[in-house]
Amino acid sequence: MTEPPRPGAAPDADHFVYVLRCGDGSFYTGYTTDVQRRVREHERGDGAKYTQGRGPLAVVHVEGFESRSAAMRREHEVKDLSRAEKERLVGTAGTE
Repeated sequence: MTEPPRPGAAPDADHFVYVLRCGDGSFYTGYTTDVQRRVREHERGDGAKYTQGRGPLAVVHVEGFESRSAAMRREHEVKDLSRAEKERLVGTAGTE
């Protein structure tokens, strides 16, 4: 898996918010310190309960942060977005 670009990533980012597109078209947003490892966990069924059975999974957005608190704050902001807002965030608005 290749790591997607990190829009707005802090130069020394150690904390990441990521958005997955699930096989059923839904989005899952999470926090991690290692995007590739976390996606592997989701794919094995060891990630969030929400993603289990919803594969295949695709990383569609990643943002990097220097602190855990900033990343967690952003994770909650993204989770609160409407579907249309999430589509705009990941750059798929109007393409489905």
